Amino acid sequence: MYLGIDIGGTKTLITLFSRRGRIVRRRKFRTPQGSKTFLRELETNLEIFRKRKVRAVVVAIPGVVQKNYSIKFGNRNWENFDLLNPLKKLFDCPIWFENDANLAVLYESYRIPGRSVFLTFSTGIGGGIAENNRILPESNKFEPGHKKYQYRDKINEWEDIAAASAIENFYHVDKATDLRKKEIMEDIAKRIALGLPDIVKKYKPDTIILGGPMGRIFRLYVDYLPDLGIKYRRPKRPNESVAYGCYLYAKQKEKE
Repeated sequence: MYLGIDIGGTKTLITLFSRRGRIVRRRKFRTPQGSKTFLRELETNLEIFRKRKVRAVVVAIPGVVQKNYSIKFGNRNWENFDLLNPLKKLFDCPIWFENDANLAVLYESYRIPGRSVFLTFSTGIGGGIAENNRILPESNKFEPGHKKYQYRDKINEWEDIAAASAIENFYHVDKATDLRKKEIMEDIAKRIALGLPDIVKKYKPDTIILGGPMGRIFRLYVDYLPDLGIKYRRPKRPNESVAYGCYLYAKQKEKE
């Protein structure tokens, strides 16, 4: 069996997969602010998985991973947070760390021909790049949300215009996925479209996958997106892309 640990800004999801990729068990808890509290919560929630025969553990990090050890969390001030050694005490198997957006693109682009760019529109805008079922090196430096664009006579970072959180703030709703009106969908498409030409020009993808909360209402605005000579797709599993990416990553690492 394979264990995926997806550490998000608000929740941490632990998923146990069978050898064939079926989810056997899930466990979820709120991600604490402090690293020490988080580690205690994680160890407590992992206890039930120690009884299983785990072949590999993959940890999805919302930030930078260096040499499978030195970690900088994008949404926490947890620089050089040692998570590897505590996990080694719990599981006697290979343990790998990878950026969460990289794992999401690995799963969402799996078996899609050519090059794919995965974009997640949530609190910010992140993403990954993959080709022929492999994460590409340039994916590690892919930060599309920080590029600046002009919209409604103001210049802001793309994620301050088109992320789900920005859309929620603008329309005064709790969830962007609750929006339905045609004119709002046209506006959402315009916001999302701002950064797409630059991505197509620089990375030359065959497919762009639009994830996060905006992936869940993909069908409502996709017809308003510009024709850039690429294919737009919605995520196969908008809520579990990273978890399934953990499983695929573990399987790939086993074969190396």
